[in-house]
Amino acid sequence: MVNDLGINPVGWIVFLLCLLVAGLVSFKLGERYRKKIAEASIKSAEEEAKRIVNDAIRLAETKKKEILVDAKDDVFKMRGEAEKELKERRAELGRQERRASQKEDALGKKIEAAEKKEEQSLAKLKEAKEKLEETEIIKKHEFELLEKISGFSKEQAREQVLIKLEQELDHDKALKLAEYNKKLDVESREMAREVISQAIQRYSVDDVAEITVAVVSLPSDEMKGRIIGREGRNIKSLEMTLGVDLIIDDTPEVITISCHDPIRREIARMTLEKLITDGRIHPGRIEEMVEKCRKDLDQKMRTDGEQALLGLGIHNVHAELTKLIGKLKYRTSYGQNIYMHSLEVSNLAAMMAEEIGANVAIAKRAGLLHDIGKAMSHEVEGSHVQIGVDLAKKYKESPAVIHIIEAHHGDIDANSPEAFLVQAADAISAARPGARKENLEKYIKRIAALEEIARSFRGVAKSYAIQAGREVRIMVNPDDVSDDGLILLASAIAAKMEQGVEYPGQVKISMIREKRVDAFAK
Repeated sequence: MVNDLGINPVGWIVFLLCLLVAGLVSFKLGERYRKKIAEASIKSAEEEAKRIVNDAIRLAETKKKEILVDAKDDVFKMRGEAEKELKERRAELGRQERRASQKEDALGKKIEAAEKKEEQSLAKLKEAKEKLEETEIIKKHEFELLEKISGFSKEQAREQVLIKLEQELDHDKALKLAEYNKKLDVESREMAREVISQAIQRYSVDDVAEITVAVVSLPSDEMKGRIIGREGRNIKSLEMTLGVDLIIDDTPEVITISCHDPIRREIARMTLEKLITDGRIHPGRIEEMVEKCRKDLDQKMRTDGEQALLGLGIHNVHAELTKLIGKLKYRTSYGQNIYMHSLEVSNLAAMMAEEIGANVAIAKRAGLLHDIGKAMSHEVEGSHVQIGVDLAKKYKESPAVIHIIEAHHGDIDANSPEAFLVQAADAISAARPGARKENLEKYIKRIAALEEIARSFRGVAKSYAIQAGREVRIMVNPDDVSDDGLILLASAIAAKMEQGVEYPGQVKISMIREKRVDAFAK
């Protein structure tokens, strides 16, 4: 069957089938051929593997033999070295045994020599003991002879020698102690004047919280905000201008002023009170008010000074000195107001001067001015005594007054009755109970303790604490305490007081030894 194109379809199908059969036959034949080639390759590989394994086994056997040979060589070598080391150790051990034997022989010889020396020493010791016994017999005989000649027994002679030696030692110790005390007194005065006058006297306080703060009352808490100002500008301006710390806490309607300088603290208090009254609070107004309060305080100090002079009946005092007297109202010593203390000293000195017939005017004037240096002690270097002397000279005070100011703390010896009176008045005012923040019970106990310590020593007859415990006067039995022993006794009492009693400043110990002998002519 032929189509329109002249092609027979059956022939094409037969052709294609023949072609497919031929392809399948070729594939099968190729697969068989490849299988034979693969089998031949596998067989060849297996033969090669067997060859490699056999070669490896032969090589391993060869290496094993070589290693065994090397190991045997190493074993022989190590055995030789070990035998050599063993021989050396045996030789060294033999040498050590020989040395030990030699040392043992030498030690035996030394022990033998030591035994011989010990026998000799025992013989010498026996001989020395015999000689010592002979010496003791001779010594005893000599002592008996000396006792007969001197009329003293052995114990009495020993006691006399010890007494003499003790007296000589006491004398030497007293001289050394006196020399040391003199040197110590000079050095301590210089150091005390420098340290105490610049530290304690210039900033002497007992309770800081009591004398370094002031409290200003506010009409309302709203005023606190006005004083603080926007972003704290007002309070910053106040603190910088016044030089104080303003403490604004949760306490209602109160502002606390803190400052170590009483004058700045007083100016701050006056300024705050005036600003609160005025109501206008801003940096410019603050500066104006601070300046005004400074002037007001200066005038107030002059007024206080004039009132003191008027009340005491003192005249012809320089204006600047009058202002400094008023300034003492803002100075304290151990909590005691110096202004009131000076008025008290002036009155006491005047009354005592009147009683004994001394110069009342000089005593009163010097008593008021004796601590005038404390008005400037925060601003000028030096002790308040020296500052006061310089001020008195500057403002033309009399030599008598200047001397009393210089001597009121014992820096120089007092040479007038008025100077002694001012010293006494100063001590009375400062030491009276309650004047300087010390309660009466503690004060009495301290005085009693000082007297009790003094009486506890052998040879002390009586003791008295005077000047509020600043001095203890001790009377001794002259038969029990010598002049040299007086110095030693004073030092011992001072040492015990330092350990057993707490007291401000220093305590002077005055020893009194008086021997009286009565005789009657008939």
